[in-house]
Amino acid sequence: MNNKDNNNKFGFNFKHFKGDLFGGITAGIVALPLALAFGVSSGLGPSAGLYGAIFVSFFAALFGGTNTQISGPTAPMTAVSMVVIAGIIATFEGDVTKALPAILTVFLLAGLIQIGLGFIGLGKYIKYIPYPVVSGFMTAIGVIILVTQILPSIGYYPKEDTEYVNQFKPYAEEIILDNILKDEAGEGILVLEDFKQTINRAENITQDQILKESKTLAKKNASGVIGSLKILPRALQNINWLELLLALGTIIIIFGFKKITTKVPSTLVALLVMSGIAIGFKLNYRPIEEIPSGLPIPNLGIFTDFSFSSISPFIFTALTLALLGAIDSLLTSVVADNMTKTKHKPNKELIGQGIGNTIAAIFGGIPGAGATIRTVVNINAGGKTKLSGMVAGILLLLILLALGPIASQIPAAVLAGILITVGIGVMDYKGLKAIPYMPKPEVIIMIVVLVLSSVWNLVYAVGIGLVIASLMFMKKIGDLTAERSNVKSLLKEKAWEDEKGFSKELAETIFIKHIKGPLFFGSTSDFQALSKQIPEHASTVIVRMGRMQYIDQSGLYAMEDVLVDLVKNGKKVLFVNLIEQPKYMMERIDIIPDLVPKEHLFDNFDDCLAWIKNNN
Repeated sequence: MNNKDNNNKFGFNFKHFKGDLFGGITAGIVALPLALAFGVSSGLGPSAGLYGAIFVSFFAALFGGTNTQISGPTAPMTAVSMVVIAGIIATFEGDVTKALPAILTVFLLAGLIQIGLGFIGLGKYIKYIPYPVVSGFMTAIGVIILVTQILPSIGYYPKEDTEYVNQFKPYAEEIILDNILKDEAGEGILVLEDFKQTINRAENITQDQILKESKTLAKKNASGVIGSLKILPRALQNINWLELLLALGTIIIIFGFKKITTKVPSTLVALLVMSGIAIGFKLNYRPIEEIPSGLPIPNLGIFTDFSFSSISPFIFTALTLALLGAIDSLLTSVVADNMTKTKHKPNKELIGQGIGNTIAAIFGGIPGAGATIRTVVNINAGGKTKLSGMVAGILLLLILLALGPIASQIPAAVLAGILITVGIGVMDYKGLKAIPYMPKPEVIIMIVVLVLSSVWNLVYAVGIGLVIASLMFMKKIGDLTAERSNVKSLLKEKAWEDEKGFSKELAETIFIKHIKGPLFFGSTSDFQALSKQIPEHASTVIVRMGRMQYIDQSGLYAMEDVLVDLVKNGKKVLFVNLIEQPKYMMERIDIIPDLVPKEHLFDNFDDCLAWIKNNN
């Protein structure tokens, strides 16, 4: 009995070992080509994708809150990682080796933020992110991947185009000279008084330095959606037909093989077939970067070379990575729950994902999240417990150790083809098809997020989308709350069932206000007109608050202003069925009892009616 309890404490037991083994192996095989492709796409190389898949998969499964979840690099996480990597590399003059500790520090920070989000219980709130924001973002991810993979799929690399690179040499010289001046300023050298020092340093600039900086500028200018589209006409004049055929062959196999069977991952089939053709026929193709053999080694530069100034511009991006990973993972957890009829633990899942991303960053891996397709494959293959996700990570580690040198011979165009199919698959077609039928505000949010994410900045686009969605939501709630906001006499008001016991004479002097919904900063303007709607001959105002569940500070002060005017004009104000939260707030600023005495508070309308009859 105790053994069983100990096993269950970690979320798995060996009763399901066979299913977990097959599920984990199948998911690991599916993850392999995607991990390599996402690594290449990120800018850190295939090994970074593989390391991310190994560590995130293993540790997110071990410490997470979804038994059957398979985690690793995903399209959204990789797209945001690309922004971080490109930005930091640019600040280190295009030197990936020098930039790597700062890049991994940002990834490490994202993982730690996720752990923190889990501990403070944010997991249950992720579901409140509006669907149009998620839809626009996911479609933008697809657009980004599709457009940015056009160049590698046709074998065009801007930094290897000599004529194109030479255009940037004047800018490269300017940047190098600017860096010299900055160095001298940091050393306290007065340039105008000691210009010879500047000249001597400038004379030591080599053509190799200028060329290296020019290549960095060329690559940066042709990166992203806009950069890729700008350089596309030139790229189409320099197509490498072999690379294009390898990419097209990969795409055809991935989509075509699915029609034959879905039991064998089509991405793996495409990877093996097209790589086999390229290697077997000794074609003159471009291979991916070399994958280091042996066990992954921690990058201690994260700690020894730590510089807050190098990562401070990317703290908000780290937060975005953390939130995106949380959303990605918890959406996949919901899919897993629906398939397995179980219930995941959202906060524990965030902690597990955070631990996985933190450890992956230390070992040089790109961040990841729960991967829907891999999780579905795992469940369908028999995965039941956390052991399946751990098996997937171990399998990828064994592949790295045994087949690293062989994997290094995979054609780059094949991975570009795989990524193009990922880009096509990740788009939210359901949301796009619904555009003609969706409310206009939601369409606007989705399109704003889609466009800004694609051509500007993923991070800011999501933030802007959330702000717009929040403002539109507040306006909508304010409008709903303000409906029928006018105050009428009991003779003219559409009376509630319990409001029909007044004589005609008495009803003429009693006015009533029904507050329906929260009174907050989005709905105060209509409420503030209340005192102006009541005629001079009215003696009593009844405010029915049974449906006002909440009042914020703006609503509170609007209420105070209205009551001051009413009392000043000699009106009696009676509150009926005042709920606990609004009552507490009103007592804090002395609306009760200064403006509305406690004897003017009634639990129900019958008591209020009796008081009026006795006091008029």
